[in-house]
Amino acid sequence: MSDPKCAGVMLRAAERDVLTLQDMSGRVPDESFGFHVQQATEKALKAFLALLGRKYPLTHNLYDLFVLLDEEGVATGFYRPLSSFTPYAVEFRYEGVGPGHEPIDRAAALTLVGALLRDVQDRLEAVE
Repeated sequence: MSDPKCAGVMLRAAERDVLTLQDMSGRVPDESFGFHVQQATEKALKAFLALLGRKYPLTHNLYDLFVLLDEEGVATGFYRPLSSFTPYAVEFRYEGVGPGHEPIDRAAALTLVGALLRDVQDRLEAVE
């Protein structure tokens, strides 16, 4: 059974992460920026799963959440690049990205996570 209430809670939490991203200056480390991209994506994917009536696991692994959506027949290919932000949830958050790290394309990341949130919001509005 679809759970629009849970989806709405998760989506609002994801929107707070996106607002944080929008206000981050270029001086914020990639670890912090990437963490909020990961968090917004994780919450949006969990909101999506709740809308589909699927229980979601307590995980930070974005790839696993995309797989669950795939199993529900949702086309996730456009948003799949966001899977690369999984390490920012824990690993990079504490250890750092290390030398030789290619900087995050912040504009592209923000655009993609914003599109995901709008997609989930549209679906939520359709069931409310």
